[in-house]
Amino acid sequence: MGADGAVGPERDETRGSFSLTLDRGLRLLDLLARPENAAGVTVTALAASLGMSRTAAYRLLGTLESHGYVGRLPDGRVRLGYAVSRLAAAVAPLVRAAATPVLRRLADEVGATAHLTLVDGDAALAVVVVEPTWTDVHVAYRAGTRHALDRGAAGRAIVRGREGGKGWVSSRSELQPGAYGVAAPLPAGEVEGSVGVVALTDLDEERVGPAVVAAAGEVGDALA
Repeated sequence: MGADGAVGPERDETRGSFSLTLDRGLRLLDLLARPENAAGVTVTALAASLGMSRTAAYRLLGTLESHGYVGRLPDGRVRLGYAVSRLAAAVAPLVRAAATPVLRRLADEVGATAHLTLVDGDAALAVVVVEPTWTDVHVAYRAGTRHALDRGAAGRAIVRGREGGKGWVSSRSELQPGAYGVAAPLPAGEVEGSVGVVALTDLDEERVGPAVVAAAGEVGDALA
């Protein structure tokens, strides 16, 4: 440990093909991406979480800020920068390609609109929506729809996943009058979200629930 409280080496090091500096930068971005840090984090807190000195944290932040991946608030706290949205936009087609076949099968099996919902800041965001091909009436649910994490089956399934819970959750008329939803969290991993279905009539949870859980597992594997 150095005189300034640094833990470990401060220079740009590599171990074989592994870059310690890049690893720290990516872990820093992961920290800033957590929902609880959406309002910004102090440099001191970031340094402590990553086990490095404030000097090293400032160097990393300076590099990331120069590329737009982090931004500084007037009070000195740090948050994700808008350049991250460009990466998210580039990944979106890959997410749709991975999730759509699974959601298509689920929608037609259950006869209800299927969706993949991911965490977006402190909200739930529907990123892929697939309607069943054979039903005359179904819920008009659109990709891009946002709602609170504590409302609707999709949001509450995400909360359940955060708490280590499994299985499915259901909701009735929380986001749309008369709509009935069933959703399950994605398996724990790099992507935080849920897979669910929503219909205008009651769903048989004993049949639909296991199908939703299985689809969430498939989507989670595809996005891993």
